[in-house]
Amino acid sequence: MYQYNAIDQKIVDERVAQYRDQVERRLAGELTEDQFRPLRLMNGLYLQRHAYMLRVAIPYGLLSSEQTRMLAHIARKYDKGFGHITTRQNIQYNWPKLAESPDILADLAKVQMHAIQTSGNCIRNISADHLAGVAGDEIEDPRPYCEILRQWSTFHPEFSYLPRKFKIAITGAIQDRAAVIVHDIGFRLVKNDEGVVGFQVIVGGGLGRTPILGATIREFLPKEHLLSYTEAILRVYNLHGNRENKYKARIKILVKSLGPDEFRRQVEEEWEHIKDSVLHLTEEEIARVSAFFVPPEYDAQAANHQEFLGKIDSNPQFARWFEQNVTEHKVPGYNIVAVSLKSPERPPGDITDEQLDVIADLADKYSFGRLRTTHEQNLILSDVPNEHLFALWSELHAQEMATPNIGKVTDIICCPGLDFCDLANAGSIGVSQAITDAFKDDLELQYDIGELKIKMSGCINSCGHHHVGHIGILGINKNDEEYYQIMLGGSAENDASLGKWLGPAISKDEIVGAIQKIVDYYRVEREDGERFLDFYRRVGRGPIKEVVYG
Repeated sequence: MYQYNAIDQKIVDERVAQYRDQVERRLAGELTEDQFRPLRLMNGLYLQRHAYMLRVAIPYGLLSSEQTRMLAHIARKYDKGFGHITTRQNIQYNWPKLAESPDILADLAKVQMHAIQTSGNCIRNISADHLAGVAGDEIEDPRPYCEILRQWSTFHPEFSYLPRKFKIAITGAIQDRAAVIVHDIGFRLVKNDEGVVGFQVIVGGGLGRTPILGATIREFLPKEHLLSYTEAILRVYNLHGNRENKYKARIKILVKSLGPDEFRRQVEEEWEHIKDSVLHLTEEEIARVSAFFVPPEYDAQAANHQEFLGKIDSNPQFARWFEQNVTEHKVPGYNIVAVSLKSPERPPGDITDEQLDVIADLADKYSFGRLRTTHEQNLILSDVPNEHLFALWSELHAQEMATPNIGKVTDIICCPGLDFCDLANAGSIGVSQAITDAFKDDLELQYDIGELKIKMSGCINSCGHHHVGHIGILGINKNDEEYYQIMLGGSAENDASLGKWLGPAISKDEIVGAIQKIVDYYRVEREDGERFLDFYRRVGRGPIKEVVYG
């Protein structure tokens, strides 16, 4: 895990002091809201429907137990006792007071955290595969390159005021778990014909009002050119991006209007001027940053501990959890454990201060003091040895944090919607919980349904990624009433696709029933072993539309 040096710490501490002065001037009436707005946004503070919201950066989703305890402290002292994990691997607090927001940032700085560049028209938090460094299908750990890009982009003077917000994701695995194809820039670590590892470069992806899958503009980029090529992309975007219309300001619109070939040509032309500059990434620098991400000292005898297999045979609850929430680790004898934040008792992605403290303790006891946030709004304990699996489950179960539903119908991705966000047209949390209630009591039904990713947004901005859900749900306002549109067939993985609208919007009272009809039809008509996404791609929209609308 990257550790701040004295310069890093000074930068963050000085930003806190600057922001504290800005808040004091705003509270004293020396700054208007229009003057203060860009200043607070540069520090992750939004003004939402009922209160301010603070978004805290969790670079590439990696947390230490110490940082997690600080997040618990903030939830307890400055909020209403909970935080919300986002699809960008960050955490949001929905009830901070403006006067206390500098104190929150000061507390974060004590554990090498901040809220810089979690908002505004800048390069946002760099995200990654949440299984980075431990996945069996990994070509190379992407986290060092995430960190290199993070350091390069923070306070970059040329890219602090881009035409629009800018998001970058990196995956190092064969299976894409970072949704790189729907990012402004997506990087995939790949091997060329000579076995050398570099990057495939994908540009112009994004969701929101105009969903677009990114285009590959370079099949192979040597590692040493990561920064220079990224800078060339940003320069072309910064020069030509639409600054007059925010709905046409994202790089995806520029790439679409120019065409991928012309965009590539301009990037390559710009790159020729800077590829051999100080942006050239040396092997020494890659090695320096990579040293922060060396694996922990794994026990060579861990694979010999097989007692948990007997617990699987004798304890059905543990067996279900192991089957659904535990993934094979690249090191024999270790396991990747997903902690579901999709319990029926709380909104998707929410976690209480007590639970944050518990998960920090469990990370110390069972996973080398490290945990991760995921794009699916869950948590990961990445390095749990066989001998501790049952003890970990027992403690999670006692805290009601062992919901065995990862990837299932109740593992719903959901934005805050109308409950918090002033951009929302409809509620998300209540509908997602109603869908969960319809399936929660029958685990065997959930497992029979199999992999089914429901993603829900309360407005067209797609914070819940509804365009790439196997079932996507979009809340809309129709004559001052909440209605919901259904999309089918989306995916942000290797088989990426954008969902298609099923039909007219459905009332709030009828949306759960519509989802149940879709699921029931799938269960009756599917072929053996056919997951929902493949079923939809085989039968098409027509038969399902007939089932829902009659």
